[in-house]
Amino acid sequence: MSATGTRTGHVVVIGAGIAGLAAAHRLLGRGARVTVLEAADRVGGKLLPGEIAGVRVDLGAESMLARRPEAVALAREVGLDERLQPPATATASLWTRGALRPMPKGHVMGVPGTAAALTGVLSDEGLARVERDADLPRTEVGDDVAVGEYVAARLGREVVDRLVEPLLGGVYAGDAYRISMRSAVPQLFQAARSHTSLTEAVREIQARAVGSRQTGPVFMGIEGGVGTLPLAVADAVRARGGEIRTGTPVRELRREGDGGWRVVAGERVLRADAVVLAVPAPAAAHLLGAESPAAAAELRAIEYASMALVTLAYRRAGLRLPEGSGFLVPPVDGRTIKASTFASRKWGWIAREDPDVVVLRTSVGRHGETEILRRDDAALVEVSRHDLREATGLDAEPLRTRVTRWTDGLPQYPVGHHARVARIREHVAKLPGLAVCGAQYDGVGIPACIASAHAAVDQLGGDPTGIRELTANPVQSLHGGAGE
Repeated sequence: MSATGTRTGHVVVIGAGIAGLAAAHRLLGRGARVTVLEAADRVGGKLLPGEIAGVRVDLGAESMLARRPEAVALAREVGLDERLQPPATATASLWTRGALRPMPKGHVMGVPGTAAALTGVLSDEGLARVERDADLPRTEVGDDVAVGEYVAARLGREVVDRLVEPLLGGVYAGDAYRISMRSAVPQLFQAARSHTSLTEAVREIQARAVGSRQTGPVFMGIEGGVGTLPLAVADAVRARGGEIRTGTPVRELRREGDGGWRVVAGERVLRADAVVLAVPAPAAAHLLGAESPAAAAELRAIEYASMALVTLAYRRAGLRLPEGSGFLVPPVDGRTIKASTFASRKWGWIAREDPDVVVLRTSVGRHGETEILRRDDAALVEVSRHDLREATGLDAEPLRTRVTRWTDGLPQYPVGHHARVARIREHVAKLPGLAVCGAQYDGVGIPACIASAHAAVDQLGGDPTGIRELTANPVQSLHGGAGE
């Protein structure tokens, strides 16, 4: 094996998803020498730009939360400011109880502040059950509790089954009765700890949001697709002098006698002062097996859900769709798809790509649902078309279809997830010069992954035995500002 020498401040980032790239970008802004290693033949992870019928689309995540600053700020720093675009419409529906119904307003992840907010979605009995919340004794949440379990105890199962489930499922592809409220909806968890009434807690959260004068869109997209964000960050990393090697799986990660790290990637050995591990939990567990068996065991216990996205392109002529940007589907209704996005209506840039083409997409697959994902692409297209026809009346033949499978794409956050993450970090902290980041820790959204990456870099910068002289000689930003 050949060996590459190291110098003070060399950091190896393992993984070139958005977390790994964000970490590399921040490290370079602080004067480090950075090498990024990625097993796949491309960067970006779950963010993937593509095309259908000549129209650019996202084949992975399509939007990012704008009320958190990290993703929008990074996009602007790497030159995408003028391409940031909010959804053209934020109106969506629920396909439930045999009809498309307007998505209720005035809720926190499906949990309402009043029963009236869910009129039309719940039965009369379900609405009456919500009203009982104010009269119920306190429900303790303890150190953690499943979202579905707690909400059902306060407001009834209908709220969970018809609203909380499809909203949480859209984020985690998981089961609301297993998902941790503390990890997945932390603001609701904190409010529930200090209120007897859940609806009162929700109203307080909403009042705080109004009081903080949060303005602007909740979500943001990027012209050409959110999948172009990691490409732009990768370009910025290279422009700052960073090296990115794709098609380079890391086989071994070991501590060196001098306090540095030995990274074996293919037939090459790299030596680094520090390492940022930005890969999914199974890969992280494999690489940490020798140096931290305890951290590896915790990482192996993290479960993942698989899903598939079906993208369909239609001729616009004669095509009629319901109003809004699409719809969510509660699992309780027994449908195959869990959501559909009217992409050409939601994103103005897609509509402008080709005014004669309409792009839709559906998603299938939740945690524990394996049978549907065993079907071939043609079968997934057929079930998507069937459900679209049932929901919207759309019976046209698509011009083109694409199926994108995300096997083990979404980490699950069951009750106790926060404690597991704390244990992982406790074990990792015993290895100077090592930090971890990614979707399996503090949130699966793009801003959360970027924040995780920044925290990992900050951890290294504060460890005098890990990375040496990392913050010396900050470089200038690509766009004229000081380094991060």
